Amino acid sequence: MRVVVVDDQELMRRGLTMLLGTEDGVSVVGEAGDGHAALAVIAATAPDIVLTDARMPVMDGVSLAAAVREAYPELPVVILTTFDDDDLVQRALGAGAAGFLLKDATTEELVLGMRLALKGGLVIDPRVARSAFTTRARGADRASTSAEPFAVLTRAEQAVARLVATGATNSEIAQTLYLVEGTVKNHVSALLRKLDQRDRTALALLLARYLGH
Repeated sequence: MRVVVVDDQELMRRGLTMLLGTEDGVSVVGEAGDGHAALAVIAATAPDIVLTDARMPVMDGVSLAAAVREAYPELPVVILTTFDDDDLVQRALGAGAAGFLLKDATTEELVLGMRLALKGGLVIDPRVARSAFTTRARGADRASTSAEPFAVLTRAEQAVARLVATGATNSEIAQTLYLVEGTVKNHVSALLRKLDQRDRTALALLLARYLGH
């Protein structure tokens, strides 16, 4: 997974680059201090994914996501921030961002989120999931409850939940998310418990209903 890291704070940018570089299969191929500079780096390095701060001078992460969507429709942009800001989440999703994570995520959680985004998934930190999913469902009768299944889930459980909703097996989920099958089984058990479902079929139906599958 080839990553471009974008953050106006050099210490944060270098720290992310170092941490991601320790993960198997992850390579940081470029860095930039703002969205405008990032576009040049993206053109030069052809990354698989962009990990960007939300608030930056010159061009912020939301504007970068919109520009990338226009120029590189298949290139996912995951926005990383310290801000739990409803308006920011809504604008990021409207700009076509593939995910919205908070900066206190662990390296494992960041990598898991980016891998899910690469598979076409939408990655939302559970602390801002309610705002994000309500925005996406606005105009539908279930807008006020669409985020509820995700509000109680960890980031890893969210990623597994999205694939359970599609009917994927534990083996398929493990391959998609680069996890061992036993870890997936544990996450599914946690989903059953947290969402109070009697079996996997009921769980998949619940998740599919909320995700619109």
